[in-house]
Amino acid sequence: MDTPGWGLLPLRAFLGGTFTYAGLQKLADRNFFSAGHPSSIQDQLHAYARQSPIGGLLGSASHIAVPLGLAIALGELAIGLGTLLGLWSRIAAVGGALLSFGFLLVVSWHSRPYYFGADIVFLFAWVPLALVGDGGVLSLSANLRERARKELGAPASGAVSIEFTAVRSLCGSYEKGTCRLRHGQPCEPEPCPVLRAGPPPATPVIENVDRRAFLSTARAAAFVAAGAGGLGVLVGAVGRLAPRSDSRALTTTGKGVRTLGDGKPKGTAPSTTAGSNGAGASGSGATSPTSAAPDPAGGPVTAPGTAGAGPVPTTASQTTVAVRPRGTAIGAAADVPAGGAATFRDPATGDPAYVLHGANGYRAFSAVCTHAGCTVQYSGSEFACPCHGARFSAVDGTATQGPARDPLATISVTAGADGQLYVDG
Repeated sequence: MDTPGWGLLPLRAFLGGTFTYAGLQKLADRNFFSAGHPSSIQDQLHAYARQSPIGGLLGSASHIAVPLGLAIALGELAIGLGTLLGLWSRIAAVGGALLSFGFLLVVSWHSRPYYFGADIVFLFAWVPLALVGDGGVLSLSANLRERARKELGAPASGAVSIEFTAVRSLCGSYEKGTCRLRHGQPCEPEPCPVLRAGPPPATPVIENVDRRAFLSTARAAAFVAAGAGGLGVLVGAVGRLAPRSDSRALTTTGKGVRTLGDGKPKGTAPSTTAGSNGAGASGSGATSPTSAAPDPAGGPVTAPGTAGAGPVPTTASQTTVAVRPRGTAIGAAADVPAGGAATFRDPATGDPAYVLHGANGYRAFSAVCTHAGCTVQYSGSEFACPCHGARFSAVDGTATQGPARDPLATISVTAGADGQLYVDG
């Protein structure tokens, strides 16, 4: 237990298991590669680009989001299995550290305080394994190397612990605390000529062992990669054949969260309303209220742009108007279930967003968490951030649980007489 390999075994098991699980989870998630879903790789890249120090690169990477997401998932799987099996452990640890550093720059760079972000912890957790490796403990690479040494007749490698008192009792040059081989100088472990004695193996033998061990390890890595690939395909297929999880269903109300449109701007309608945000219709100004439905949050509606200011009367920007309102159409109002919600991409910013259908009409919020830019999930009564646990009210978007302090950005939404929903009018 005094050797580094055994001491680092718990850390190695945790990191290897975590990265293996993370890779399989991405492959099994049917929404991870589905553009337009708030948890997709496309939407996550777009949301993180706003706050990441490498936002420019993320904007360019959004064009290859699916291959990038697949590379990340397979990379996590390879790193995790390599760490668990002890297969090129140092290389796997370096890969894990680089991937964690990338996540730090992209996902949790703006986490305050810094230890709220898990990626910085993962980054430094990989460092000991990158420096020491697996220490030959429960290591496939070490076993293959020892097999190669045995086949070539080379002596076994590895360190053997022995007390220095035992060395002195076995050494014929030890005499009353001094060493005759060192001309009467004190007998100490570091300069001991007995411990340093013994010719090293011949260079050709070492080279042959290294070559055979490398080839054996490469063959083992190929088999593991093939097995991991098959496992990834199986997990991905099961994830797409299994019934949809609560990423598409509200956990508290049972009403589905749908996706409006295809995430592309539908064009801007002409200015046919008077007042800001389409608050009053031209002509008679007649409005028709939306169909009554239970409010998913159980509370009144807050007017857009007044998050946290308290309940106010519903404006025409949240009810059905007799003329086509200003703004960009995002989809059919009928696609937002009464008492439920639907996702869309805000045409003004390109960010993922939610529109809610309550008893007093429609209201919309950005799905970008104000703490570190993660995409929040709607649970039927509130928005929850999966990254650091922040929660926001579904009534007005205010932060109800830290670490986030600022409310979710509100988006003006209007239901037109043509049955379409319009935002940013």
